Amino acid sequence: MKIAILGGGISGCALARMLAADGHQVTVLERSERPGGLCKSRRYDDFTFDEAGGHIIFSKDQEVLDWQLDRCGGEAGTQRTERKTRIRWHDRWVPYPFENGVGHLTKEATVECMKGYIEAYVSRRMGEPCPENFGDWIQWRMGDGFARHFMVPYNEKIWKRDLTTMASAWVAGRVPEAPIEDILRSAIGVDTEGYTHQSVFWFPLRGGFEAMVAGTVDGGAFDLSCNVEVQRVERHADGFKVNGEPFDLVVNTVPLPQIEPAFQDIPDAIRGDIRALRPISLVNVMIGVKLDEPLPDLSWIYLPFPDQGPTNRATYYSNYSKFNAPEGHGCFLAEVTHRGDLRADDREWLQTVVDGLDRAGILRKEQVVLLEACNNEYAYIDQDLEFAARIARVRKWFDGSGYLTFGRFGRYEYHNSDQCVRRAMQVHQHIRELARSGDRAPLVLP
Repeated sequence: MKIAILGGGISGCALARMLAADGHQVTVLERSERPGGLCKSRRYDDFTFDEAGGHIIFSKDQEVLDWQLDRCGGEAGTQRTERKTRIRWHDRWVPYPFENGVGHLTKEATVECMKGYIEAYVSRRMGEPCPENFGDWIQWRMGDGFARHFMVPYNEKIWKRDLTTMASAWVAGRVPEAPIEDILRSAIGVDTEGYTHQSVFWFPLRGGFEAMVAGTVDGGAFDLSCNVEVQRVERHADGFKVNGEPFDLVVNTVPLPQIEPAFQDIPDAIRGDIRALRPISLVNVMIGVKLDEPLPDLSWIYLPFPDQGPTNRATYYSNYSKFNAPEGHGCFLAEVTHRGDLRADDREWLQTVVDGLDRAGILRKEQVVLLEACNNEYAYIDQDLEFAARIARVRKWFDGSGYLTFGRFGRYEYHNSDQCVRRAMQVHQHIRELARSGDRAPLVLP
């Protein structure tokens, strides 16, 4: 088949490579000057940074992990790192997840957290139902102490909204519950570890995370057309047209609100649902520092409190690869979410990011030799109370329309890059069946 894929992020390029290997004629149409999407990286002299936060290569799915590593040159082209994450809790370094580090708090805070957690635990065992909103979910799952000392301030910093106006469904299936015995052990000073599936991760030695996209394009045997604005997508005879060119199949990975005007046959009600979808934007601040001693052996840290500045997560990016910074230097990524009210070129505001990290003990501001930033309009999904019903209607229409749509914002699924690759594999299998049978059955994804 002749297939058009809209968008050249990791979702679109991964699918294109898989389809081209099956012998299809595949064209990826990308609006910007090069592929990559949220996986792009950039260089400043001898510094390398990711544009949209500190990505890593990991997956609970071995097939996906192998696929990602292969795109980056395997073990020889990547650095393997044991994850070391912390929460900067006032003046303390607390292990992450927070409940596994409760014994590192002050004694008063530990008691408050454990009292609330046990009360919440008992309430759940007595049958108290899972709340529909995220703010109440935090209390239901973690209790008042954990909520007050970390979960509420941290999540308010990320989502920039009243947490009771957010749905809980997205997090209920995303955050594993720590065994109560682990939390009790931590409370008495016995260290426990959560999220062990991320205990080891990999990162490209050179080129930042974009190296994975470059490795997907290289030798992929598909056509990549950059600087192309998709202006019109429509059904035509037994197929489709994109900007007037005929195709047998169209697959979208572009954020739905961006691409919606180009689709000619979306019903008005579905257009309304798409236009109501909102992203959380992200300014990723890229900081290079001159070092007088090596950076601590940390991967990333969480900063929940306002006096730590606007950053919610700081990545020790030069620890991911020694080639991310020149000799004698290090570099950080500082993530700051917003709702369209920040500018990446505001130098005065950027300095407040550095000042906050200085106060938090992450860096010394006099060490800073490079300070740049990248604004990403589409970074996180705004999970308001109407989101689940709204996106269900959108997906149902697309899945039965003959068009295919997937990707973090092409389908509005809160997916990391490994999950995007797995989705590409699933869509690939759907298209294989379509090519075999000719039956345009609705797309069904697990």
